[in-house]
Amino acid sequence: MTVIVRDLRTDDRRDTEGFALVRRLALPFMLATAESVAHSVTHAHPDAHYRALVAEEDGEVIGTAQTGLAYDSPEPGQGYLNVYVRPDRFGRGAGTLLTRTAEEQLGALGAKRLFAWVLDAPENRAFAERHGYRASRSAHFLRLDLANGALPPRQELPPGVELRTGADFADDLRPLFQLDAETMSDEPSDVGVEFADYDAWLKDTWQAPMFSPELSSVAVVDGRPAAFSLARTDDGTRYGTVMTGTGRAYRGRGLAKLAKNDSLHRARAAGFTEAFTGNDTGNGPMLAINKWFGYEVCASEVRYVRELG
Repeated sequence: MTVIVRDLRTDDRRDTEGFALVRRLALPFMLATAESVAHSVTHAHPDAHYRALVAEEDGEVIGTAQTGLAYDSPEPGQGYLNVYVRPDRFGRGAGTLLTRTAEEQLGALGAKRLFAWVLDAPENRAFAERHGYRASRSAHFLRLDLANGALPPRQELPPGVELRTGADFADDLRPLFQLDAETMSDEPSDVGVEFADYDAWLKDTWQAPMFSPELSSVAVVDGRPAAFSLARTDDGTRYGTVMTGTGRAYRGRGLAKLAKNDSLHRARAAGFTEAFTGNDTGNGPMLAINKWFGYEVCASEVRYVRELG
């Protein structure tokens, strides 16, 4: 059988479902649906030059790559490629072919430094190092058993604090955007972010197929969003938090806990049985919050870097 690499066809359900299946098999702790895969391609910011690649063997999608430029970084020339192959299709050359194709595309766009997330397993790390990448920071995937676990009880709200859902802000989303932009800029990362494009945020976050405004929770202080936990759900019973954070002026008051606890309780009441999230290993405060909720590390990944030219 011959493996070929090509662009994802967003209008072909077999392609988008195949892409999502590879992601679920390779990363069972990350949410993916055919609709979310297509949305990422069709609504990507033009400056990102985002492409979704598939490795195909005998008509079957066996590997995927997401590749593009960090257009919202103040440092130009930074690209990324995240390559995943079905675990039962290893050894066919799909990963190497996807990596080479993505690197060629990014190099042609002027990328000077490439970043790639790699599962923290010996064979995956060896693959990255054979292709000239060096290890950088790391992160954890975390899972919470919503069906059988014991969530912390709902707490009494402090004076002046109220909890709302994301849906309550549908008429004016800019305060949520501004809060997300502020907290995102403080996230540990190899790549700095200047998150200033409201329209791009709407497409990437609010209008994303898996995003759930109803299960997203916002702690409001004196009428202003102060902390939040944004939620996504898949086609089944899996729920994930995209981002949980607190505005700089409101930190140290437990507001992120309040928001996330509210979201988790409502997700469980809605029938979701598993909760997933992810944290940089250097993000001690958020790791402590998730441990308090009962999340357990289910896998880890390492950020690998390669310099071009």
